[in-house]
Amino acid sequence: MRDPYPKDEMTHPMRDDTAPDGPLRPDRLSDGVRLLAPDVVMTPEGPMERYAAVVAGGAFRAVGPAARLEREHPGLTPVRLPGHVLMPGFVDAHHHLTQSFGAALAFGEPSEIFRRVWVPLEGALDEESAYVAAKLSALESLRGGFTTVADAGTRAPVDTGVVAAAAGDAGIRCVLGLVCNDADEGAGAPGKGGPAVLAAAEAHLARYEGAELIHPSLAVSVPEAATAGTLGATARLAAEAGAVVQIHVNEHLAAVERSLVRHGVRPLEYLREVGALGPQLLAAHATLVTPAELTLLADAGAAVSYNPVASAWKGNAVAPATTMAERGIRFGLGTDGTRGDAFRLADAAEFAQRLAYGLATGDSSCGAGWSWLERGGPGGADAVGLGALTGRIAAGAAADFLLVDVSGPEMRPSWDLPWELVRRGNRDQITAVFVAGRLRMWRGRPVGWDDHALVQRAAELAEEVVARAPVTRAHPTSTQARARSAAR
Repeated sequence: MRDPYPKDEMTHPMRDDTAPDGPLRPDRLSDGVRLLAPDVVMTPEGPMERYAAVVAGGAFRAVGPAARLEREHPGLTPVRLPGHVLMPGFVDAHHHLTQSFGAALAFGEPSEIFRRVWVPLEGALDEESAYVAAKLSALESLRGGFTTVADAGTRAPVDTGVVAAAAGDAGIRCVLGLVCNDADEGAGAPGKGGPAVLAAAEAHLARYEGAELIHPSLAVSVPEAATAGTLGATARLAAEAGAVVQIHVNEHLAAVERSLVRHGVRPLEYLREVGALGPQLLAAHATLVTPAELTLLADAGAAVSYNPVASAWKGNAVAPATTMAERGIRFGLGTDGTRGDAFRLADAAEFAQRLAYGLATGDSSCGAGWSWLERGGPGGADAVGLGALTGRIAAGAAADFLLVDVSGPEMRPSWDLPWELVRRGNRDQITAVFVAGRLRMWRGRPVGWDDHALVQRAAELAEEVVARAPVTRAHPTSTQARARSAAR
């Protein structure tokens, strides 16, 4: 059969040489006032065709019908973006930026690997390796369509400024946690650093006030890692500063059981008792929640980071996200450092709900597609405390956005764009990533710095760090497991 589209006749609406007013190049999207005219703009009201956006000073100055914006801004030459969608950048509501060197060490491992892998690994970092590890994570996140990440705090023996510098140099917006643990995580014994911990927390919140890309946050690893007084005090400090407190809550059976034995109540119930449950709480995971605990979250106005990939890789359950949405519980999507691909995260969020809850109840919608884009963008921004700043394409919001190529076979023909982006979208379709109005990534490569050099240095440092870190794995690597299987 003759190919109906021979190579010399094929047209690609998104190719650089087909833009009606010249090739689509990075310099045409550089800093300055720009009027961007894609095929579709993903607004808070849904996808809008023949819409445009004016970007200036790091923010959206106007969003609306392209014809109207062109009349209102006659001095601007529209940048035509055929075959593109302009959509909000994704928000990773739960990350560990300095854990990138050990990502694959967690594969095939049982729950609560923080004791055996993450604490030893981060403890072996120095300033250079912590910086490179964090920047490597930021690079992966930007490549995957995330414009904001919430870092839950590092245990590396370095100043948080190291992580802030890495995120800022990469060009990603970061909600930066400061770990405020003052008790032994295993025994729950009070520590001696309570006052010092709180003084450091106040200094951290003040340190980044007014910073463009770094937004301070407080963090407690798990409820038993801080004394009751510190849990309550960090909640008050964060609430006063308009920040969030990130705590891993109800993630694993062992953690729930420890709380029951030690306090007679479950982790979320304990946080309520000590005054740490409120709108400032960003509860990471919340997979093992009872109906009563869902009510606690809803009544308190607390937010949740729903981390579906982490649940599949090392969890004991999947958070009931569709139920949370129905109950009005605020939540976003988080990677937990598993992989930095926002479209795959949105797909996993829907897929996990379908397998865990939808199939058993006959729910064939499981969020109807749009829910996962909503929670990946504006819902995530709200969960991490930045809802007034980012996560939406609207006048006044920070210009944190993606240009996504939807001209390929994954999206044509198109019948339901939100569903298609969730089910069939991938990071290879991301043409450009903008944070605070600046072009940060172009076709998977950073603008203004050498990613290849970073990756090479990361590989060198990771080998050194892992060699000196007392990491303990419960299972063999995949190649070792295969060899053992073959031997049997």
